[in-house]
Amino acid sequence: MIFMSFVILIGIGAFLLMLPFAHNGELSVVDAIFTATSAVCVTGLIVKDTPVDFTGFGHVVILSLIQIGGLGYMTAVTFLAIMRRKKLGYRDRLILKESLNYPGVSGIFRFLKIVFASIVIIELVGAVILTLRFLVDMPLDDAVWFGLFHSVSAFNNAGFSLFSDNMMGFRSDLVINITIPLLIIIGGLGYLVLLELYNYRKKSLTRISTHTKLVLWTSAILILASMSIILSLEWDNPKSLGAMGTFEKFIAAWFASVNYRTAGFNSIDFSTFNESDLFFGTIFMIVGGSPGGTAGGIKTTVLALAVIGVWFTLRGQNNPHIFRRSLVPYQINKAYAIIFVASFYILISTVVLNESENLHFVRTLFETCSAFATVGVSTGNGGVLSYSALFSDVGKLNIILLMLMGRIGVFAFTIVIVGKAVQTRIKYAEGKVII
Repeated sequence: MIFMSFVILIGIGAFLLMLPFAHNGELSVVDAIFTATSAVCVTGLIVKDTPVDFTGFGHVVILSLIQIGGLGYMTAVTFLAIMRRKKLGYRDRLILKESLNYPGVSGIFRFLKIVFASIVIIELVGAVILTLRFLVDMPLDDAVWFGLFHSVSAFNNAGFSLFSDNMMGFRSDLVINITIPLLIIIGGLGYLVLLELYNYRKKSLTRISTHTKLVLWTSAILILASMSIILSLEWDNPKSLGAMGTFEKFIAAWFASVNYRTAGFNSIDFSTFNESDLFFGTIFMIVGGSPGGTAGGIKTTVLALAVIGVWFTLRGQNNPHIFRRSLVPYQINKAYAIIFVASFYILISTVVLNESENLHFVRTLFETCSAFATVGVSTGNGGVLSYSALFSDVGKLNIILLMLMGRIGVFAFTIVIVGKAVQTRIKYAEGKVII
């Protein structure tokens, strides 16, 4: 149901974008579906220039798709049902649990109300800050709209912008380079983490859970690692950071490192990056954000569990633990499985695109990972569009499928294809395998 809800929402969005008063010039069916998918899956890859090729109505449609897609269509529908005081059954709770990545069904409706309140507050605060900044360059009406659009796009980790050059015109602007990355980080942490941090600060919670600690530590390490790699590999590159001052280099690297993993905003041209930097970027993109948030990827907790599992295996210990808490072996095995399956999907898609489109391999891999992890950063088509704009309709459909796959999750998408595993009570005799 979650899978079909996204498909239906994409279809509605594509239909609305194809209306004559929603776009300027010609808009093919594939490009409309691509744009709707990128918005619903909060990716940010574009094959049409958002501020130029779409009208004000089209911008409203895109923003609505971003907001609904970031939260999840089933979640939004359930919230509306709760507001109408409609009685919901246990199955509705299960669907909501899966959609929000909530650990159980108890208290799920109260959690949903808190989620909606948090979204409204955070996005409004971001919109106010950005509006005040944009007031310097544009009239009040435009500043309010630009502030709201970019706040919603940033919090939902979408990366859509009403500027043709995205955020490149604000490369050294402190307000933009602090506000947008913070909105991206907050949206990518997950609603459960945000609620737990709020309760801990209010003293209604005595201990932060292992999940929240893993999310915070892994997110911080990934951002710092990504920033360090960008600075080290691009410091003397005259095409990217080389021509900037020291302060501007750090600001640009910070902005890129945050967007590498979760959102598609860019303040520098990624096509100027070294291939080694682009390759490292694919790794950070694949990881993505955290469970229950607006970001895609295999999730920070999956990477953390896999690294912990490998560490204890290499040390010859069979009791993996972190923060003085033991970890369930099944969760670690599931993390391995997610990484394996995700790598398989990315590998197959990259090979297919590389053979069918016959374009630059590293850039094709970069675009594939960006789509799968619903990140949205791109090396570009030589202009203001994403690298996907160079693909044929078949190649674009491949990217569309990757974005949808990344949004609903690797396991969920695989279950849609192969179905659930059949439970069996048979246990075979143990076989010895040499490793």
